[in-house]
Amino acid sequence: MQPTDVQQIGEELAIKWEDGSESFLSLENLRRACPCAGCKGEMDVMGNLYKNPERPLTPAAFRLVRLERVGTYALQPVWEDGHATGIYSFEYLRRAAEAGEKR
Repeated sequence: MQPTDVQQIGEELAIKWEDGSESFLSLENLRRACPCAGCKGEMDVMGNLYKNPERPLTPAAFRLVRLERVGTYALQPVWEDGHATGIYSFEYLRRAAEAGEKR
């Protein structure tokens, strides 16, 4: 499913989907759910997880500078603290929004 519109509204990311539904994700939750290898870690062929040490996130980590579209399947946020390696597939964003609604 593709978004038809994506906008930052205050401290949330608003996504309008092609089926007419809308999702709202807080920027803090979006950053904390970053799927990049630096944040979530990487597994080797033996199933061992390698992950960077946890580091505290500053307020700049939750301020969005811009969003870049990745092909026809994802968005890549650029955060004020310089982090820009997370690629969020549209499916991942939709699931994250649905999980947030259930809380």
